[in-house]
Amino acid sequence: MDIVHSVVLGLVEGATEFLPISSTGHMIVVSQWLGMAQTEGNKAFEVIIQLAAILAVIANYKERFSFKHTRLWCQVFVAFLPVAIVGFLLRHQIKDLFSVSVVATMFIVGGVVFLLTEKVIKNRTPSVERLEALSVKQALWIGLAQVFALIPGTSRAGSTIVGALFVGLSRKASAEFSFLLALPVMMAASGYDLLSHYDAFVGEEWLPLAVGFVVAFVSAFVVMKLFMAFLERFTFVAFGWYRIVFGGLLLLLV
Repeated sequence: MDIVHSVVLGLVEGATEFLPISSTGHMIVVSQWLGMAQTEGNKAFEVIIQLAAILAVIANYKERFSFKHTRLWCQVFVAFLPVAIVGFLLRHQIKDLFSVSVVATMFIVGGVVFLLTEKVIKNRTPSVERLEALSVKQALWIGLAQVFALIPGTSRAGSTIVGALFVGLSRKASAEFSFLLALPVMMAASGYDLLSHYDAFVGEEWLPLAVGFVVAFVSAFVVMKLFMAFLERFTFVAFGWYRIVFGGLLLLLV
């Protein structure tokens, strides 16, 4: 992997990880476009830039890491449990689903779901504007919705946001909870990948890894800020249409 590849992939990971458009799907497409094979070294690089995205969440929400927010983190843990259990039990079957056609189809399905969700909640007043008001039951329903993200192309952020919107969270609260919920999910996934591919780091050039890490961190940090500002004025309709168009183009290419 050269510096150009690391910059491009770092930007893609950082820009898409926390938006409801599937970072995995974009990474698969961009990797194929760059002609990058799924070598052990490239898998190790993906672990590194995922860790950068995790760090971006911590940097953006550092004030949440205190005993004052213990209840909120308990809700995050409750929401994390369903995907942790199902993901572990079906980890081998999930790997078999990775293909461009599956990703493209789920892009379109997810886009339609977002458009329908916006129609359903259009005239509904959110019951949760601040995450401190989130209940255990609501957190569990969001966690169950997140299980759908195990299908490549669905989007972890997208499934959690849709689940949160349906149980009464505002758009901003839904996005913010999705950010925080990314921490245990991504740490578990990255930790598992790190243990599985730790030998791939031996002999790997560290400059591309370092560049990719920095680019992914900065882009993820900025995109989270912009995303929250976007939701102050707009809905998720644009993301729904983007998913449909992007998925359709992928199907045509396949």
